[in-house]
Amino acid sequence: MLRAGIHEVVTGVPLNRSAVMGSLAVVRIEQLEYLAAVTRSGSLRRAAEELHLSQPALSETVRNLERELGVDLLERKRSGAKVSDEGRELLPHIMGVLDAVDRLRSAAGDQHRISRMVRLGTVNTATVPLVIPTVREFRAAHPRTQVELVGAQQSEIHRGLLEGAFDLGLVNYLEGDDLPPGFETTELLRGRPVVCVRPDSALAALKTVDADSLLAEPLVVMRSGYVMHRFLHRLLDGRTPSFSYSTDGAEMGKLMVAEGLGATVLPDFSVIGDPLERRGTITVRPLAHDATEVLLVLQSRPSGRVPRAVRDLHRLFVRNARGCTAPS
Repeated sequence: MLRAGIHEVVTGVPLNRSAVMGSLAVVRIEQLEYLAAVTRSGSLRRAAEELHLSQPALSETVRNLERELGVDLLERKRSGAKVSDEGRELLPHIMGVLDAVDRLRSAAGDQHRISRMVRLGTVNTATVPLVIPTVREFRAAHPRTQVELVGAQQSEIHRGLLEGAFDLGLVNYLEGDDLPPGFETTELLRGRPVVCVRPDSALAALKTVDADSLLAEPLVVMRSGYVMHRFLHRLLDGRTPSFSYSTDGAEMGKLMVAEGLGATVLPDFSVIGDPLERRGTITVRPLAHDATEVLLVLQSRPSGRVPRAVRDLHRLFVRNARGCTAPS
């Protein structure tokens, strides 16, 4: 009853459907926006194209909304899915909520866009050389905005972007990988895999390091699910090193190398400029006979309502990435 009363006060539309009134789950704004898009375009497929989402991702979002409201919002047939009669009946209430949110955001103005938290999901390969200087600069320009950095694998970042848990995501790809649909993608850095070693390592005495030399040394390997784990498996062609450790992310890998536990393979832009590299604790050597390129991209979920703080952080990443140089 309380929720129905709040709805009527905000939108001016009485909420008289018992199924909706009985739902106690929190409905996210993007769920309502997605359903409105399906109604506007007339089909799930066309709405997915309009929103730059995959059709399965859009369908799952609507299913979650159906579970929360207890109403079948779509008619699903073999020929496709379209809004059900019940969904059309709820459309005025949905549009009322979206209009109310627009009015609230407009009234709040820039205060809404500045006094908030920006959440960034990031793979660890660029944390120190790119992320830290960018966040420091952003903090100076937005002293009232908190920044939450969450280290995660690529799949977790994509899920967080789709669900609204992340505003931006830093993700790695190998050249030639297919980019997933449903995200706006900006390339930041392009580099090469290199061998990260201590300066006193036997591998550091080589001009280039081949797969056979790597196999003879202890290796610090990224855990399965990371791009560099996939690259190293391909580089070694399934062969097993003399000894290996497994770790979750590049930062721990570089620390393990600095402590003399072995070597690791990372993108050059992850190591060049790192405090450990600047102090001479770790160094890099090129891989022999390998021309693979690694991309670091910044991804977000397409949305017409992007807070100013998120736009500014995105802009700083793009600008600062131009200043990150990779070894020749």
